[in-house]
Amino acid sequence: VLDCPKDLTFEDLVTTIQCHPSKNLVASGLINGDVFIHSFSCEAENAEVHQFVHHRKTCRALRFSDDGRRLFSVSKDKSLYCVDVETGRLKKKIKNAHESPIYSLALTGDTFLATGDDDGVLKVWDMRTKAATMELKECEDFISDMVVEDNKKIIASSGEGTLTCFNIRQKKMESQSELFDSELLCLARMKGGRKLVCGTSEGVLNVFNWGQWGNISDRFPCGVDQIDSVVAVTDDVLCVGTSDGNIRAVHVLPNRVLGIVGQHEEGFPIEDMSLTSDQAYVASCSHDRRVKFWNVDELKTQTVDTSKKGTKQAKRRLVKFGKVKKNDFFSGLVEDNNGDDDKDNDKSDEDDSDSD
Repeated sequence: VLDCPKDLTFEDLVTTIQCHPSKNLVASGLINGDVFIHSFSCEAENAEVHQFVHHRKTCRALRFSDDGRRLFSVSKDKSLYCVDVETGRLKKKIKNAHESPIYSLALTGDTFLATGDDDGVLKVWDMRTKAATMELKECEDFISDMVVEDNKKIIASSGEGTLTCFNIRQKKMESQSELFDSELLCLARMKGGRKLVCGTSEGVLNVFNWGQWGNISDRFPCGVDQIDSVVAVTDDVLCVGTSDGNIRAVHVLPNRVLGIVGQHEEGFPIEDMSLTSDQAYVASCSHDRRVKFWNVDELKTQTVDTSKKGTKQAKRRLVKFGKVKKNDFFSGLVEDNNGDDDKDNDKSDEDDSDSD
């Protein structure tokens, strides 16, 4: 049987999570603003390492530094904090980093990071001086997610339906996609860095060629609800967390839904996901006040037979990691429909429903 660490249970809703880059640690941000760091293990009990109570409202994003020594957090209360992971001490704080609630966070260097807010403002910070070295407003709605290229460029998705490339050194917008009919909510770089996959509010994965941000190169309707989070397990396989509470494994180019990795209770939406440092598990959080771990080792060897046409049953088939024998795991999974190049998206009116 495939083993997984036990669930982490909290007293309030978990809104965001981030796994440590080299240790079995996971940071969890709650709707009340608290941030926890836990150790996790299959062999031993999970343990709370730190609790931070700096934020007054929802913690919306967490990022560990590349060396794992610092943890950055942003909140709906417009604040940005940095803590020492080893000691738990507060290292830096910027209380009013934005005029609007902060939504997203990305590292852009050893001492630099980017933040995006509810009104589409993007800032780059030098944490040594706590000063914003770049501030641009090129989007009309929330900056939902960001991917950084070589600490030189930021590619940001927005709730207005655009993908925008920012040049950090030139401090300007470099390019922006056409306006899509659905919110762009989450990003993952795949295929050796040649593709950027974007989850949308209509349950479609939009695929961009890296560096060509004007329009999509491929579009894959997953046949599911709003895609709230994505995490690349391999260069080819993505875990997709949706508003119906399911985590699906999706093979990208060729496009197939491989099956359902896991599910949170009562169909609550998957708020966030993160891959553990050993890449053996995906951690996920939802409104059931739990952080769950899913064994994804089997996904690393999955291939797609393009000679066979996919079926539409994979999105309904639940096969939980950690509950079946290795050899049987993918025997019950069926492939889903092919991707297509149809760019006629349905309008979605999903709003950011983050609470105080």
